[in-house]
Amino acid sequence: MNAAVARTPAETRVLTFALMLPEHANHLGHVHGGWIMKLVDEAGGLAATRHARRPVVTVAVDGMVFHRPVLTGSVLQFEASVVAVGRSSIDVVVDVHHEDPIAGTLERVHTASMVYVALGEDHRPAPVPPLAPATPSELERHRVAMERRAAKERG
Repeated sequence: MNAAVARTPAETRVLTFALMLPEHANHLGHVHGGWIMKLVDEAGGLAATRHARRPVVTVAVDGMVFHRPVLTGSVLQFEASVVAVGRSSIDVVVDVHHEDPIAGTLERVHTASMVYVALGEDHRPAPVPPLAPATPSELERHRVAMERRAAKERG
């Protein structure tokens, strides 16, 4: 594997769907935030793996915002893509939308910023390819991610 070949965020994009059932919810019919977090981590991990082309592990949740409750029967769309990279770390943003497949509408219900680290065969951090954001939205997400990284470093 050539770790020096840059990849675009579009090459890392993951789009998955899940139907929220009663077993995913509390007694009020609201889907547990932890269940959504699990699905966010799976989508984010897959995007990071696509970028690194090697196994990754979750090392940080930089932020999670629940914009509104999700009810049983909801169809959720998870869209994840890489927004920044370090030597071995990979920042991923996951947007979660409620999809109404009959009306054909999407409404954002959750946003998460995750950090993964690529692992080599020795299960230690391994280098990842550079990221090459190309579109205006990719460049903006990269800028925001780099600001978030800088803020964490400042403490």
